[in-house]
This record gives sequence, structure tokens and C-alpha cells, in this order.
Amino acid sequence: MARIAGVNIPEEKTIEASLQYIYGIGLTKSKEILSLTSIDPKKRTKDLSEAELTKLREYITKNYTIEGDLRRETTQNISRLKAINAYRGLRHKLGLPVRGQRTKTNSRTKRGKRISVGSGKKKADSKT
Repeated sequence: MARIAGVNIPEEKTIEASLQYIYGIGLTKSKEILSLTSIDPKKRTKDLSEAELTKLREYITKNYTIEGDLRRETTQNISRLKAINAYRGLRHKLGLPVRGQRTKTNSRTKRGKRISVGSGKKKADSKT
């Protein structure tokens, strides 16, 4: 199994799809990396030579912030916003949408499942 940036990438998939298993690399970056390293994107991971894998590893580690470093950087950015009491930091603290989305409706992912409450009127026990 091929390892790039501490991540085992799948053998049976194309290298274009396999690179996306690395945190911080999506489809666009994957295509860009493969074109700059002159590797065929439709080639399967298992068919890559050791030289091609080494070329990929070196290029990725030299030019991109990925995996643990990227996660750490993101966490530090959020904690900095919280520390300076920026509006975005307060939204992160409260667990609400950060980027200006509406919250009256359509924010179930952030706010969680809500239960509907009845009218508040109690039913009579029995007829008298």
C-alpha cells in the first residue's frame, strides 16, 4: 500500500482519486499536482513506480500544507478569533453558522435536531 504524507492511499483507484484521501488535497489540487509532476492521472496507484511515488511525496511535502499541519493551522485560526472576541469567533463559540447564513430556518446541522412543542394548552382529563 502506498503511503504519502502519512496516509495510506487506496491501490485500486486512479492516482487522481487516491490523492484526495490526503487532508488538504481535493480534485483541483490533485489534477494540478499530477500535471506538474507529469504523471498520468488515469494510472492506478498500484501501477506507479517507486520513482513516481517518491516524486509525488517530495512535491506534495515541499509545496503544500497538508494533514496535521493544516488541521493545527485551522484550529489555531479559530482559537485566535475566539481569543480576540471577533464576531466570527463568537459564532464558533456558540456553535452557530459563521459565514452569514440565516438561522431562523435551515441551520439544523449547526443547531441540532429540534422537537416541536405543542400549543401549551393541557387537555381535559375527562368529560364532566
